[in-house]
Amino acid sequence: FTGAIADKPGKFELANKGTIFLDEIGDMSLSAQAKVLRVLQNGEMCRVGSERPVFVDVRVVAATNANLEQLVADGKFREDLYYRLNVFPIWVPPLRDRLEDVPELALHFLARFAAEEGRRVTGIAKETLELLTSYSWPGNVRQLENALRRLMVTSAEADITKAEVEAVLGNQPAMEPLRGGADGDALPASAGANSSPGRRVSDRSQHRDADDQSARRLVGVPERQ
Repeated sequence: FTGAIADKPGKFELANKGTIFLDEIGDMSLSAQAKVLRVLQNGEMCRVGSERPVFVDVRVVAATNANLEQLVADGKFREDLYYRLNVFPIWVPPLRDRLEDVPELALHFLARFAAEEGRRVTGIAKETLELLTSYSWPGNVRQLENALRRLMVTSAEADITKAEVEAVLGNQPAMEPLRGGADGDALPASAGANSSPGRRVSDRSQHRDADDQSARRLVGVPERQ
């Protein structure tokens, strides 16, 4: 194409013999969907400006918080691509349906951001965790992550306080209070959890030797005993 002076491999080519993650697959244009479908069906793609196919062997993991079935019905998502992707679906509930995860996630993000920023914020007061767990989090884990990053930047205390959380969250809708919880004034930041926003994750294995067990390991689901 105009201005090209060197070959530059695309995302699928770079992921050859590995895994590519397609986030928010429901927002993909129909033209891009057709290209992804070609890779899944034939294991081939074309570089921009080239007519020579490049063959790739890639495992595709896709995620979305959209209703793909409805998008298919509305003609906004290809039905053939939907069935190609929907091989190993996993539904991750929205954060409001698993509020017991909020403390662990909050401590995980706090520890990560403290390390990145070189801050000495060491924990979150118990009443602060209860407040975090009382919100509905319409933006799911990403909203919680953003809130903890802001708190890390603005906090002047060793422990994140309730007042600081109220200043960040404002007047968001509250839900039921924290269920259970340990005693103590504050919980220390420590190694946290891996989690995803409330959405569907699908694994479409393109590897010729991929099996159910490898797909489970990929997305963090324990293998069957």
